[in-house]
Amino acid sequence: MLTDRTRLHIALQKSGRLSDASRELLRDAGFRIQSGKNSLTARVENYPAELMFVRDDDIPTFVSDGACEFGIVGQNVLEEFALGQADLGYDLLAELGFGRCSLKIAAPEATPYDGPQSLEGQRIATSYPRILARFLERNGIDATIVTMNGAVELAPRLQIASFLCDLVSTGATLEANGLRALDTVLESQAVLIRTRRPMDDVRADIAAGLMSRIDGVLATKESKYIMLNASSESLKRITDLLPGAEAPTIVPLHGRPGHFAVHAVCQESVFWETLQKLKLAGASAILVVPIEKMML
Repeated sequence: MLTDRTRLHIALQKSGRLSDASRELLRDAGFRIQSGKNSLTARVENYPAELMFVRDDDIPTFVSDGACEFGIVGQNVLEEFALGQADLGYDLLAELGFGRCSLKIAAPEATPYDGPQSLEGQRIATSYPRILARFLERNGIDATIVTMNGAVELAPRLQIASFLCDLVSTGATLEANGLRALDTVLESQAVLIRTRRPMDDVRADIAAGLMSRIDGVLATKESKYIMLNASSESLKRITDLLPGAEAPTIVPLHGRPGHFAVHAVCQESVFWETLQKLKLAGASAILVVPIEKMML
């Protein structure tokens, strides 16, 4: 089946830990996705875009080759792909904040470990041989890498390797197999990538509109809208305390000379401790509300 070159194509993980969150991100950006989670493609009903559901380790290839203009993939997969390429065919546009995990060195509970030097001369099983090789090289370690495509946790039990290097999210899988995490090789989360292949003007405009929406969603994830009242004497102290705010709006309060309403978009988390500091600085009638949509 030939792809429709009048539409954008976005490569997503067909199933797995990033699949549902990737769809949720696009829905939050206002894209209505046709049902059909188990099919290979799904059209966006209200935008000239089409989703391609593929294996996660195929996503960098699809985007680099220009078969898909965009892709959402884990940094672990992207890094493993990039280390095997002379020239990258994609640009990393944004870290998406979901699918967080770590690539870690692990071993059975009783295995002694005193830093990377404990790996010298050992066999290490992994599905990420290039990332592991870079870690070993950076630490000056000579070890044997045993490449496995799955069930890495079984390697010590089957005496294939003494150590392993695998993704860890909650640590429950390691614990269930009598293993413990020892060292971090890579921190990972979902990222958005775009092809470096040139687009015609029509698709370039469509791509800009898509990115504008996604940027807006990402900007609202932690952002809050704060409204409060303050006197002229306390304005400087209060605006300095607003987390991640740029150029707050300050409006005189009617009938209260020397008092102002302060409105600001805070692009960092707003904690109770922040509100207490604002109040001590002279703020009153403090209101914090979530932001549903924001166009940057």
